[in-house]
Order: sequence, then C-alpha cells, then structure tokens
Amino acid sequence: MNYTASNFTTSALLVIDVQNDFTRDSAPARIEGTLEIIPSIAHLLHVYRNHELPIIHIVRMYKSDGSNVDLCRRELIESGKRIVCPGSEGSEIPHELLPEGTIKLDHELLLQNQIQVLGQNEYCIYKPRWGAFYKTPLHEHLHKLRVDTLVFCGCNFPNCPRTSMYEAAERDFRIVLAVDAVSGTYKRGLEEMRSIGVNLMTVDEISVSLNTG
Repeated sequence: MNYTASNFTTSALLVIDVQNDFTRDSAPARIEGTLEIIPSIAHLLHVYRNHELPIIHIVRMYKSDGSNVDLCRRELIESGKRIVCPGSEGSEIPHELLPEGTIKLDHELLLQNQIQVLGQNEYCIYKPRWGAFYKTPLHEHLHKLRVDTLVFCGCNFPNCPRTSMYEAAERDFRIVLAVDAVSGTYKRGLEEMRSIGVNLMTVDEISVSLNTG
C-alpha cells in the first residue's frame, strides 16, 4: 500500500502567508518571487472552489508591541517596524485570492485562535509561529472536514511552508507541494521534501488529478 499517495477527493488546499506585506513591490517585508506566483495560486484556488473542496488561508499577524512575534524578529517589531500589523492593509490577503475581493480579515477573531469563514468551504486561521499547526485549531478543523491530504502553496518555502509540511507529516497527512505556486524553493529543499513522502506536483498536474479523481 502506498501510504503517501495523494487522495485529492479528500484533500484541502492550504495557502500559507500570502499577504500584502510579503507580496507587494513596496511592501516592508517583500519576499522575492511571491508576487510572481499569485496567478498560479489564484488558479489553484479556482480549481478547489469549483470542486467545492476545503481551502484554508493561513496568516501571520505581528502585534506592534512584539508580544506574539518570533524571537528572531521581536526586536525588529519592538523598534517600530510594522509588518502584517493587525488591522493594517499589509496584513490582508491580496484581493485577487479571495472568494470576494471585498472581504477583510477579522483580526480580533483570528488572534483569539478562532476560525474565520471567508466563503463556502473557505476559511482563515492565524498562526503565531512558522508552523500552521503550532497552537492553532488547524488539526481539529481538518479532522472535522475528514481531510487526509494537504496541498500546500504560498510563501516562503524555507520557513513556513516547509515547517508546516513537517508538522503535517508528523500527523500522518498525505502531502502535496505545488512547486510552481510556492516562493523560495531550491533543489536540495525539494529533494528533502520528497524524501519524507511529499508529492511534488505542478498546479496543472494537481488540476488534472482533481478533474480525473
């Protein structure tokens, strides 16, 4: 039995940290290559919406006092740098990736570790650290949705997507990485993902698999 084979009919799409402060050319924490993959992410979202499969946007928010920020960035935020600050435009998901472009994040709800519903079978969860499962309701939510396969895309492979995939593997999820819909990939990192059972696929390959599944 192939325990890592993808079950797309019982999959969910996870979009990691695709927010204005990480994507826009003038953004304070722009991640190279993230703006360029937004069309690929948008296509993947379109496919998942058409199939009425779960979509979960995972976001970061840094309070201005630095109290919820990773130690490696806390001093920067405490000194006055504003990155994905709750309530700011920079913390929002790019409008072209939302089911309705006018949707705004409910920052207070998210910071209380609650799930925001963005649309039909589409949700948003705030994570306080690199991994999407760390101190979040994600695992319980996926269990309720009867999901066993996770498709990852977003920003930025060496940090949050990579950590989240290790966490998913620890929880026995089948994992797919949309290689052309994630920024910051590199050859050795992708080889390491493959070695722990992650299926590396393009957006087109995922779309075909969903349409034939």
